[in-house]
Amino acid sequence: MASAKPSLLVTGAAGSLGTRLLPLLEGFNVIGLDARPPSETSTPVQFEKIDLGQEPSCRRMAHILRETGAVGVVHLAFVLDPLRMGILDRDRMWRINVAGTARVLEAIAETNRMGGEVKKFVHLSSVAVYGPKLQRPAREDDRLDAKTLVYAMHKKEADVAVQTRAKDLGECDVYILRPHIFAGASVENYMINCLRGTAYGNGKLGKMLERRGKLLPLVFPFGGDYLKHKLQFIHVDDVARVIAWILKSPKTQDQVTILNLAGRGEAITVAECARLMGASIKRLPSVALCRTVIQTMWNLGATSIPPDAFPYLIGSYTMDTSKLRALLGKEYEQVVRYTNESALADSAGSAPAAELSRQETAS
Repeated sequence: MASAKPSLLVTGAAGSLGTRLLPLLEGFNVIGLDARPPSETSTPVQFEKIDLGQEPSCRRMAHILRETGAVGVVHLAFVLDPLRMGILDRDRMWRINVAGTARVLEAIAETNRMGGEVKKFVHLSSVAVYGPKLQRPAREDDRLDAKTLVYAMHKKEADVAVQTRAKDLGECDVYILRPHIFAGASVENYMINCLRGTAYGNGKLGKMLERRGKLLPLVFPFGGDYLKHKLQFIHVDDVARVIAWILKSPKTQDQVTILNLAGRGEAITVAECARLMGASIKRLPSVALCRTVIQTMWNLGATSIPPDAFPYLIGSYTMDTSKLRALLGKEYEQVVRYTNESALADSAGSAPAAELSRQETAS
């Protein structure tokens, strides 16, 4: 018997964000797509193993959308950390990240051309699309200037593709979310692991350092204002709540809505981030020497931080989130519950007790 609930397709359902989002989707019949099934979820999920890097995935998604009468698609699938995910081939990464996004778009377009009713599409972009060195907080209509880092370049390509193809999706509202650095106790990514000192590589040296519990220092050049550079964070649970809110909200006036996502309150300096996480900082004489050290550590398998991430590691980039605050209105603090500081503190296992207590009360 067909479910009385509307159907929703979620790509990347087994990822960190996907597993936090699924429990918030009780009002939907969820079809989760990923290379592996979600490990734990309190929400029943119809799982489909799909590789977005392969062309047949487009036809399969279109078939699922038509057969289930899906009303929405949430696209979370993306290769962020190639070393951790075991996908080191850059061409393979592009096929998953960029071509995979194009396949999701085509599946929706084909479904709606054939009489389907996919009404909402949520695409996860990133702060990285703005580039690593901003003169002021980025606004949603700013130029996208992603540099060097493969992940950032792919996010930019996919972001532009969604904006360009939105008109082909028929009566489907498109939401492009650009979150800042994901944080939370369960989160692992370049910046969080770097601040934790646990960005170990898969080589012998990296594994030895991990076994011995040796924490890797943050490497910054002398001079300049590097330790005064500011960063923002967004708790993975808050991102999940934003997506769930969007899925339940009325149709928007504009077909494409782009939203910057970051925690409440002020951005945090690099020095304050290091203090919160208990990270040590190693200062070197020049940017060039820092880059050489990171390249050498990568070559030795000591770190999982790719050298092309270096501009983002020493950069300064924050976002203006006034558009998000205006959209959520009086629900803003119930959806975005963490500040930048408390989101990062949770990554270190030290979220303020008052913050955790308030979350439990509001949940």
